[in-house]
Amino acid sequence: MSVYNHRPMMPAPSGRFLEILDNIRNEFDQLTQEAFVSKSQRDELEHKMNAQIQEMTSFQQNLIDLERTQQSLKKHYEEEIARLRQQLEQVQGGRPASAAAAAAAAAANASQQSTPLSSTPLSSVNSTAPPNIGPGGSNFFGGIMNAHGAGAQQGGHPGLVAPPPMAAAANDPHHAPPHGPPSGSAPPSATSAPPHHPYGPPPPGYANGSPAAAQGPHSAGYPYASSSPRGSGTPSSMSSGDVKRKSGPPSAQPYSSARSSTSSSAMTKSPTSHSTALADMDPENVPPNMKIEGKDWFVIFNPRTSRQLNVNLVHTLDHHSVVCCVKFSQDGRYLATGCNRTTFIYEVATGKHVCTLRDDNAGKEEDLYIRSACFSPDGKYLATGAEDKLIRIWDIEKQRIQFRLTGHEQDIYSLDFSRDGRIIVSGSGDRTARIWSMADGKLLHTLEITDHDQKDPGVTSVAISPDCRLVAAGSLDKMVRVWDAYDGRLLEQLEGHKDSVYSVAFMPDGAMLVSGSLDKTLKLWHLGSSNKDQTRNQCKMTFAGHKDFVLSVACTPDAKWVVSGSKDRGVQFWDPRTGQAQCMLQGHKNSVISVAVSPSGRPFFATGSGDNRARIWSYDPL
Repeated sequence: MSVYNHRPMMPAPSGRFLEILDNIRNEFDQLTQEAFVSKSQRDELEHKMNAQIQEMTSFQQNLIDLERTQQSLKKHYEEEIARLRQQLEQVQGGRPASAAAAAAAAAANASQQSTPLSSTPLSSVNSTAPPNIGPGGSNFFGGIMNAHGAGAQQGGHPGLVAPPPMAAAANDPHHAPPHGPPSGSAPPSATSAPPHHPYGPPPPGYANGSPAAAQGPHSAGYPYASSSPRGSGTPSSMSSGDVKRKSGPPSAQPYSSARSSTSSSAMTKSPTSHSTALADMDPENVPPNMKIEGKDWFVIFNPRTSRQLNVNLVHTLDHHSVVCCVKFSQDGRYLATGCNRTTFIYEVATGKHVCTLRDDNAGKEEDLYIRSACFSPDGKYLATGAEDKLIRIWDIEKQRIQFRLTGHEQDIYSLDFSRDGRIIVSGSGDRTARIWSMADGKLLHTLEITDHDQKDPGVTSVAISPDCRLVAAGSLDKMVRVWDAYDGRLLEQLEGHKDSVYSVAFMPDGAMLVSGSLDKTLKLWHLGSSNKDQTRNQCKMTFAGHKDFVLSVACTPDAKWVVSGSKDRGVQFWDPRTGQAQCMLQGHKNSVISVAVSPSGRPFFATGSGDNRARIWSYDPL
């Protein structure tokens, strides 16, 4: 035997191991190949998905571009149709659309079916056929504003149209039983005196006072003739003593008789014209510090001038119909709004509905839109003008009509109280402005437009100067006229607008006048004081920037801003010193028919629109 007891060596099963290793390698290669295929499929799907996303983005951008193009074309065609309709009416000898912001407002429906504010989501508006506004042929506003032309299709005069009611009257909060004004019953009296005027002081016996201050023929009354035609209305609680006529104010007349027929168009010096393009700016492209955006409104500030204001929405006041007019009380505490058959009064600070004024004796067969409303300076009375040719003087505390002024032969489009509360001026489609005594309701003067070469000079807007000495009126014949409030003499005819003038307002100093027109511009007129100063009675400045009719103008009490409302749904603030637009507000879904600025208190302004809303805004300086 061998010393070493070794077991015999057995051959290793190498063939089996190699087979297992080959199987593992094959499985690994197969899994690697499947993973590569899966990765390739995933990359292909991601590529297709990205391509589809890019295609959808491109398609969306094309839709946006098409929508903008469609809106632009639609607006262009609406303007062209309105212009052609107006020309056709003038050629046929029909009455062209007329009158102040109210009817215009109603007609605001021409743009009712347009797309809401750009880049701002707004709730849609019922687009069913709207009702006509205005009793028959007395409705002058029709053809200019009515894009639907229903009246023309029926062979009649095309009337104003208004959006359908937002809700049934029974559900409208404004039709709840009125709970009356707050304690004190009526807004307090305004005690501020009229500002100094370059024309000189008013005549003796013409101091501040309310209608209640006129107690009889021996009171310091307004120097008017008692022989003028009288209105049939007589106040129940005011003196009916005759008002003695004086030969005219003893102070120097603001205009000499040699200038009474002089037109500002004869001046050789051309006015300055300023144009802005705020209405064309896209809010998305405006820097954040030059715009303010709300839920359904926005403000764009002019990048070419320094920003000086901060504009914000304070209250939204929903109504059952088109809001034809808005007006603040003299103390700035209350706001009146006029719509179909009803005038509402709100507390400005809270937006609370204070009272409802409605004449239940008026005919109920047709609409009766309140075209104009105006507080007396002491806040005790509210005058309203409507389509039934009547001026109603309301006692706000008692919520009843104190008396009615009759005599106009067409719709009442505009009203204005004098600062001392002794007279009220009305403008109507019957070619006249009329001056009434608040002491006894007498008609003191009829300021008639007698130009034979003017086809239809219906009066759309009236205003009394701060010193109560002048009456200005805008009319459909493109003219602004100025009368002497004491003797009714025509002092000046201001020419320059290329279309009907729908609104006029005096600047706080009374030396300048602002007008707004269907030619899409505003003009600032500098009124003269003597024959030697030939350059002052002319258009000092033209403000261009609105994209559609200018329906209403107003001035801030500090004279720093002129405010305008337009059928383009916008409100613009203008600097009267430079002619530049400070900002543009888009806060309505229809035409801005009426704008008003609070005379005192916190800086507020209000807008009334064809979208059945009135809104109160603040404009605080930075």
